Amino acid sequence: MKLLSLIVLSVLLMSMGWGTDLSMAKNEAKKNNKLILLSFSGSDWCIPCIKTRKEILDKEAFLKYAAVNLVLVNADFPRLKKNALSKEQTKQNEALADTYNKNGVFPLTLLLDADGKVLKQWEGYPDVSPEVFVSQITAIQHAH
Repeated sequence: MKLLSLIVLSVLLMSMGWGTDLSMAKNEAKKNNKLILLSFSGSDWCIPCIKTRKEILDKEAFLKYAAVNLVLVNADFPRLKKNALSKEQTKQNEALADTYNKNGVFPLTLLLDADGKVLKQWEGYPDVSPEVFVSQITAIQHAH
């Protein structure tokens, strides 16, 4: 039974992943009654961004919760040429930043409703465990 649970979890985690298109995320959130977690990161230069990813967003406690309750969107701003995004993706991320991250805060993590309204934001590294991070989202989800 434990093996079956592990297999189901693995399939869920592989299928959910981080998207890059907020309009698609909004559609999915509306269709499935979910919230959106939008992460602004500098994946190859921002130490607090890398720490947020490794210590919170990539942990099982968060991923299990997110698979059921969230649509994940990453707006990445890499600096190294080898990690450069397509022109289209760069333009899309810049448009997201113009709307949601005018001050260029990294990392910036936003919890949005299905219409794109900001419900909560975490500026910088959220210095909490993945479980506390999830509980913060859950509290807003239940109030929403």
